[in-house]
Amino acid sequence: MVLTNGCNHVTIVTEDMDRLVRFYAEVFDASVRWDILEGDGVRHALIDLGGGFALHPFEFVHGNPHSRGSDTMFGRGHIDHIALDVADADVFEELRRRLVEHGASDGAVTDFGVTRNVWFEDPDGHGSEIALWAHGQPRKFHERIVETYKHTPVHGRFRTAEVSRG
Repeated sequence: MVLTNGCNHVTIVTEDMDRLVRFYAEVFDASVRWDILEGDGVRHALIDLGGGFALHPFEFVHGNPHSRGSDTMFGRGHIDHIALDVADADVFEELRRRLVEHGASDGAVTDFGVTRNVWFEDPDGHGSEIALWAHGQPRKFHERIVETYKHTPVHGRFRTAEVSRG
């Protein structure tokens, strides 16, 4: 018996709520279920990403030391990153393109045999992935195949080269 229906939401801290909401709306067609400014200068929102999953970001008027993400894998705290499940290969490629266009990803696909993943960073530097289930055999981390993206974005921190495997 399965007692849960998956993940409801993940809470993160942001430097700029408007910027974060705009990013998820533009890239993922996300919608805001609510956006509240509390009396103590804490603003929080619920960003609906579909499939019953949401981000619950908090912005602190007087700042918060955790509002910028870390680029150190497993040095990010209790939650290192999230992976957003995508419906099919067409959606995966569309989101990959949008992430590259927004300068949030280099578009490289990491193929682990059972999943294909594209890493991205939101405007606060929080690292996450889009993930597509695949039907291959599982690969160990050192056996993964990395496919770089052909497109070079006009803006953002990522720059890419030709597609290569290995």
